[in-house]
Amino acid sequence: MASSSNSVSSTINEKSSPDRHLTNKEPPETEANVLPDTSDASPDNASDIEKGHAPTKPSFAGIDPSSFPDGGLQAWLVVSGAFCCIGIFQAYYQTHQLKEYSPSTIAWIPSLTTFFMFAGGPIWGKLYDNYGPRYLLLVGTLFHVFGLMMASLAHEYYQFLLAQGVCSPIGASMIFYPAMSSTGTWFFKRRALAFGIMASGSSLGGVILPIMVDHVIAQSGFPWAMRGVAFLLLGLMVYANLTVRSRLSPSPKPWSLIEFVRPLQELPYSLVVLASFFSFFGMFLPFNFVILSAQHDGMSTNLAFYLIPILNAVSIFGRTLPGYIADKLGRFNTMVVTSFLSTILVLALWLPARGNVPYILFSAFYGFSSGAFVSLAPALVAQISDIRQIGIRTGSMFAIVSIAALVGTPIGGALVSDEDGNYLHLQIFCGIMMLAGSFVFVASRLALVGAKPLVKV
Repeated sequence: MASSSNSVSSTINEKSSPDRHLTNKEPPETEANVLPDTSDASPDNASDIEKGHAPTKPSFAGIDPSSFPDGGLQAWLVVSGAFCCIGIFQAYYQTHQLKEYSPSTIAWIPSLTTFFMFAGGPIWGKLYDNYGPRYLLLVGTLFHVFGLMMASLAHEYYQFLLAQGVCSPIGASMIFYPAMSSTGTWFFKRRALAFGIMASGSSLGGVILPIMVDHVIAQSGFPWAMRGVAFLLLGLMVYANLTVRSRLSPSPKPWSLIEFVRPLQELPYSLVVLASFFSFFGMFLPFNFVILSAQHDGMSTNLAFYLIPILNAVSIFGRTLPGYIADKLGRFNTMVVTSFLSTILVLALWLPARGNVPYILFSAFYGFSSGAFVSLAPALVAQISDIRQIGIRTGSMFAIVSIAALVGTPIGGALVSDEDGNYLHLQIFCGIMMLAGSFVFVASRLALVGAKPLVKV
């Protein structure tokens, strides 16, 4: 330990030397300190910013890349547990219990579901950073299952809204954030792949649950269909509660409003949030309206029902393969490509689609491209964040974009109502919002490395 005189001398030198950060200060405790500064990088070494030099003196809290297991039994058990944590009802409610309500009014149920799923991010993220995932997962399981059980007893619009639009997604939110944040603590080089595998759980559920619900409704009615879903999720969550854990010990800190706002002062982070905000405006519209628009254009009800399972089935690969590619070629690079691909599919395939084949092709291709966003968005935040603050930083991002998720679907429903059931304006709105998000993702990449298209970032 240095003597007091040396400490005073060091303090004086720090105040007087313009290059003090090169000699006397520890590197910033963010994941950025494992990536080289590319502002003055030569073309030879600028081809892969993640091949930069790891700090010779590893920073604490597991930020040094060599401290991340990037595999092993415990790491993959966490991923498998998170996998268990993660549009069908719009069409069903519109023709059954809530048929007297407009599409825009019914759309508030899935819209509120998405909003509460993400809006609690800062709160759950902070609780995760302070206390770890255990209690959040337990309480979230109770809320999620209870909300679905109450939806099975619902008959009025407000009952569906409270049970399926408020209670159940609050529980799902308390499950989603600790599962995602815990996964990030176990992986560095293969983090996008791990997030992709985790997120593909919701895609697999999106294949199984619509078919399951449809058959159970036909045989036993809507109430038992909802109870069946609730019991299935309860079993999965028992496994998740036993396997999901963080590699890092919790570090309780006082609550402060500024820590929720401070990340927005960082240009790359704020641009990632803005890009995600625009993307969320349009991203979920195909999930909620592709069945109805296909029926409007002549597809049979039985065939149209399978569009969502097709979309979600392909989304399993869309959430895993781009994650693998992103770890190899760069997460920001992959996000830019898949965002523009989703935009093109909406404007060039869904917009002019007439007949069965275009709708089936759109559902398959869009499932792949949109799936990449779900797995890559948290990976982008993790890449530019202190891993010990990943909960609050990902939570803050999703809380902001939840506003877009809240109003996007009702706006789409209103556009359909104003056009007397025509989906043209909804499709144009979806495409424009996703195009804006794609360009802002490009801006976030430029903020990180400048105009260097061959750099891995």
